[in-house]
Amino acid sequence: MNPPLDAGRDPAPDPRVVTPAAVSDLRGRTVAELRYPATAALLFTGVPGAGKSTALRQLFGSVDDTVEAVVRRGATLVDSQQSRNWWRLRLGRLPYALWLPIVHITHYGRIRRALREADSPVVVHDCGTRRWVHRMITTWARHSGREVHIVMIDVPPGAARDGQRVRGRRVSRISFALHNARWHRLVERVIAGTAPHPVPASVVIVDRATISGVQVISFDA
Repeated sequence: MNPPLDAGRDPAPDPRVVTPAAVSDLRGRTVAELRYPATAALLFTGVPGAGKSTALRQLFGSVDDTVEAVVRRGATLVDSQQSRNWWRLRLGRLPYALWLPIVHITHYGRIRRALREADSPVVVHDCGTRRWVHRMITTWARHSGREVHIVMIDVPPGAARDGQRVRGRRVSRISFALHNARWHRLVERVIAGTAPHPVPASVVIVDRATISGVQVISFDA
């Protein structure tokens, strides 16, 4: 009896499992898994309300009650919510706008420490629209022997506004307009291959449907 024609062949790769390299526009695709190196610095970016926190909660668990970086599902998670929680315990009686700058400084300090000291991949929450922040994080990552990989969550402005309302944290119209304008220019430049700089190891662009369908982010040992 003759064996099946495909006997001995390697099974076809699952198209729903993506190992990002360079720029991948995954909007409109069904993706079940994203795979990265074990030493990756993985940045989740998007305008306020895009769904970064929701995606991180779905993939790595909630940080809503944490005040420091935490290790979840094999990765060190550094979310700005942690710094916000830490300072709220100390300055919560003051208007948030007064202590927002120190939240940012604390968040960036924790990113740097995690990139330097963590024995695991590092996953970072960042808006992604500030060039100087990208340069800073990339420099820190490379000094620590890490590759930078980016997930860009691209959503329409109206959907982002809805996301802000759900989270109960709305940014001003002027601030949001600036974020949104910079974001759309950035997406266009990423697709054209002219941004960001320094060049990361990979960038994936996803929409809400795609990132909602991702079941796991894995890191190779």
